[in-house]
Amino acid sequence: MSGSSTYADWIAVDWGTTHLRAWAIGKDGSLRATASSDAGMGKLSRDGFEPALLDLVKDWLGSGPTPILACGMVGAKQGWQEAPYASVPAKPVELTPMRVTAASDHRLEVFIVPGLSQATPPNVMRGEETQIAGFLALEPDFDGVLCLPGTHTKWVHLSAGEVVSFQTAMTGELFDLLSRHSVLRHTVGSDTLDPEAFAEAVSDTLSRPERLAQGLFSIRADATLNGTGASVSRARLSGALIGAELAATRPYWLGQQVVVAGAPALADLYARALAGQGVSARALDAGPLTLAGLARIRTSQTEPSLT
Repeated sequence: MSGSSTYADWIAVDWGTTHLRAWAIGKDGSLRATASSDAGMGKLSRDGFEPALLDLVKDWLGSGPTPILACGMVGAKQGWQEAPYASVPAKPVELTPMRVTAASDHRLEVFIVPGLSQATPPNVMRGEETQIAGFLALEPDFDGVLCLPGTHTKWVHLSAGEVVSFQTAMTGELFDLLSRHSVLRHTVGSDTLDPEAFAEAVSDTLSRPERLAQGLFSIRADATLNGTGASVSRARLSGALIGAELAATRPYWLGQQVVVAGAPALADLYARALAGQGVSARALDAGPLTLAGLARIRTSQTEPSLT
């Protein structure tokens, strides 16, 4: 934690399943302090959210109410209080935060940004809508596809400042499960990826995505029979899964302007996979987007308690 006894004009909060991050913002919009903890939604009962937040931001509070704008899983059914989804098409920068009525400490005036939902095909997001708002705050005229790779990668069609539609791929979660809990865990234990093996796996799976399951086991068999190194095996696993994702999302990225915003190494990996298919995608660090999105959503509100 940085900063002490810092009265914030308002506080931005990103509350996910495994983490809690907060930023103290001054009256001039400057960042005055930051703090984080591992008190994610997954570790808390409903009555544990307020104490976890107070423990993190108590030094930033004055004697009166401090507006707090939060996004992420804090608004899920299992969160502090459920914030109903807003249906697409929707403009993320114009989402209306929901006031939390459960806060007992008078210094906390908590609002939660709603997630987005899509009726057909069924899909939902929480947290990513705020990253999208941050991206649109930087590039309001963007028309194309924003890819947000992660545990559950989002492919988002943006036009005229709106989320028109989106798709979700569980590629990151599948990679984690396969690399940690399947027979492949004995084969892919490397911190590096062989770039040629990755590109080849992406291309092969894009060409024949129906062979994904057989191709995954061949990674294990090749290592067993031929002593193939872990960096090659890990690259093949990553490339196969991302290749299958690109095959499924082809209507989104083919012929579109594409931006990939994520952790730098992962965003670069997706950009390289797309480059192999002739798509020149820009890769951005998604780190600053959540705070930028919360700030942009807050300034769009006309409710007095949020201004």
